[in-house]
Amino acid sequence: MNEPARRILLTGASSGIGFQAALQLRRAGHRLVLPCRDAATAEATVRRLAEAGGGAAAGAAGGGPEPLAPLCDLGDLESVERCAAELTRLGEPIDSLVLNAGLQYTGAPAPEVSAQGIELTIAVNHLAHQLLAQRLLPLLLAGRDPRLVVTASEVHDPAAAGGRVGSPAGLGDLAGLRAGLKPADGFAMVDGISPFDADKAYKDSKLCNVLFAREAERRLREQGTPLPVIAWSPGLVIPRSSGGFFRRSRLHNEWGQRLFALVARDLLRLTESVENAGARLAALAADPLETSGGFTYFSNRVLGPGRLSFGAVAPSAEALDDDKARSLWTLSASLLP
Repeated sequence: MNEPARRILLTGASSGIGFQAALQLRRAGHRLVLPCRDAATAEATVRRLAEAGGGAAAGAAGGGPEPLAPLCDLGDLESVERCAAELTRLGEPIDSLVLNAGLQYTGAPAPEVSAQGIELTIAVNHLAHQLLAQRLLPLLLAGRDPRLVVTASEVHDPAAAGGRVGSPAGLGDLAGLRAGLKPADGFAMVDGISPFDADKAYKDSKLCNVLFAREAERRLREQGTPLPVIAWSPGLVIPRSSGGFFRRSRLHNEWGQRLFALVARDLLRLTESVENAGARLAALAADPLETSGGFTYFSNRVLGPGRLSFGAVAPSAEALDDDKARSLWTLSASLLP
């Protein structure tokens, strides 16, 4: 990362992949905006970056300025709207908008809901990020060589290894989204017909991430402001510090997930380290790109025990459905403030 410092907004920087990416970007001197869900998380994130050598104390060693950590609860669209409005008032251009935060609560018997009563997985992983992107687009277009990066997952693809476990991703005709995705009204799933399944809800949200990224690229290109849009899958990332999964995972079957982590990470060696995944995200956010526009999907594919290959691949067939991408964007926008 020897290029000039970039101004990077990164969601999900308080833990996992996002924290590792923020640490490496901070050490490289980039100016970071790290939205956090509450004041305690914001303070802890900035402090941990400093303690790890990526905070204000690193300034003398070449680190950038202390990160800005505005309050932004992705489970509350009004909070997201306030955060976007605050950043817009500040007027600082964004060179890289990195929508990385993710929530999963696999194994939960019943849906959790956002402040607006929407199923929480889709509210956090998709709707909040579309709202941020729409509101912050003027700042992004004012940036230097701007780009949009979205953290998806291979589980969006029913043909991928992770996508074949359990119920596959599938959005149907978006009937649940049309109905507002409110479990109180009987609509917890995007397709509107599947019984609630927290694992499928996560997979569906990752499919939404890819469709959203493709539609964002199309809209930008057609309005005459093309820029690179990257969706990527980090692979199966299980930190050694816990038995849980990366980012905001809520354990509803803790011992089952710990056993899975032991088998997948330590015996079969099918996982990626959080440090490597963070490094890849940092590179996608800040390293020079070969293109000035277009959509690219990168995936960290498993070739065998201990063998991973990261590169550009095609997303799932459903993720390439242009009509569904347009409908998803329009229906999602109708649920935003």
